[in-house]
Amino acid sequence: MCSKKAVEFDPRRFSIQGLLQCFAEILDELKGRGVVRTRNNPVSDYAEWLVTQKMGLKLMPSSNLGYDATSVGGKRYQVKGRRLDLTHNSRQLSVIRNLNANEFDYLIGILFDKDFTVKEAYKIPHAVISQFARFSKHQNGHILHLRGDVLRAMGVQNITRILNDKPATDV
Repeated sequence: MCSKKAVEFDPRRFSIQGLLQCFAEILDELKGRGVVRTRNNPVSDYAEWLVTQKMGLKLMPSSNLGYDATSVGGKRYQVKGRRLDLTHNSRQLSVIRNLNANEFDYLIGILFDKDFTVKEAYKIPHAVISQFARFSKHQNGHILHLRGDVLRAMGVQNITRILNDKPATDV
């Protein structure tokens, strides 16, 4: 792990182009291992992969609308992840599209620390999302912050321990 110096990596020694090349190679490797599905910002793809690995869910194709994973019993899960750091610690999840179409049963909201460890994670019923999310005309979807009353609402489960329990499958 880079943070534990198992591999000596000092990003300050790289040019900007060198850092971007390393980032591209890392994304390619994560894609090859099935952890991410795109070469965009890996937070969302990693969140979806982690949830499916830890909760035994089936990951849907990336073109699937409305939900990201399903359970054996047919429950539909939408997964949203947010990476926090010292300069940007907003707990706002990405936009939830078509909330009123009832396309998912649960939303899994994950807040990652800077190093991608799970800081907090919640399983939230659709009805709770409908109660607390606000519609943004500008973003054409609903906005939800993982804080306050939504986290104390009936039916919301803190699943941080589940996602942090034993290492996820790795190559």
